[in-house]
Amino acid sequence: MTAPDSDRPPGLTPHRLLRRLEWRVVRRLDGLLQGDHRTSARGQGIDVADLREYTPGDDLRYIDWNVTARMDTPYVREFLEDRELTCWLLLDHSASMGFGPVDRTKARVLTEVATTLAYVMARGGNRVGALVYGDRIEHTVPPGTGRLQVLRIAHTLLDPPRSDAHTTTDLATLLRHADGMIRRRSLVVVLSDFQSTPGWEDHLGRLGRRHDVVCIEISDPREHDLPAVGMVWVEDAETGEQIFVDTDDPGFRVRLAAGADARRTALAAAAARAGAELHHVATDDDLVRSLGRIAALRSRRAAGRLFARAVR
Repeated sequence: MTAPDSDRPPGLTPHRLLRRLEWRVVRRLDGLLQGDHRTSARGQGIDVADLREYTPGDDLRYIDWNVTARMDTPYVREFLEDRELTCWLLLDHSASMGFGPVDRTKARVLTEVATTLAYVMARGGNRVGALVYGDRIEHTVPPGTGRLQVLRIAHTLLDPPRSDAHTTTDLATLLRHADGMIRRRSLVVVLSDFQSTPGWEDHLGRLGRRHDVVCIEISDPREHDLPAVGMVWVEDAETGEQIFVDTDDPGFRVRLAAGADARRTALAAAAARAGAELHHVATDDDLVRSLGRIAALRSRRAAGRLFARAVR
């Protein structure tokens, strides 16, 4: 299917987008996303990071008496230090992101997810930056805090992509640029449909060795289950290739679904190799439920890592 026009919807400005998200999404997410990330440095915070054997000079108040009794050796708790986090949003603004319903394309959903994450992070005092990629790095928004920073990021996403027509996406360009530019250990969130030429997986792995990487796949149900409407022309939004298909043909529908399943399996394997979390948001998903689910999964995984350290 040909991607719909990606121009900004009439009347939608960064201020209006953020105000709408504040009312319809952020207020319902309060307490789920706020404070979801902390530094990996040890210090005087309130969240337990690890346990280690007692050494002379340690504060006796931090002795974990349960573990001490079980191990017959004094153990003390270490805490995560409360310190600001730097979050980088790596945002796919390529032609394939224009796929989806006219008022709910993948690009529109990515804009809402990215703006919500930026707002929640910045509101918590963290620094948020963004890299926006079309067929090149279109925008770099250096890390900053506050509402104005969120509006800067929203503005870059509401502008039409500058990508040339019929240019295939190469996510390696985005990931390689981020790996060379982001010096401080950060939370890196990659939002994309991950429809790219091969070779980006190794760059994701390099990012994962230095940073906390989260991948959020933006998809549309029609990419793996076209409605049965007979013979139609479909066009690749990036290459311009057109084919005439019979959407009523069971064989075509099976092949389409199998191809989508194979791409998702490959994406999951790439994320696992990189040590990155992988989450999915579809164009017909409720944004609050999707982001709440992501927050809940991150919390459970963090608790699981802490429990594993405690019982070693």
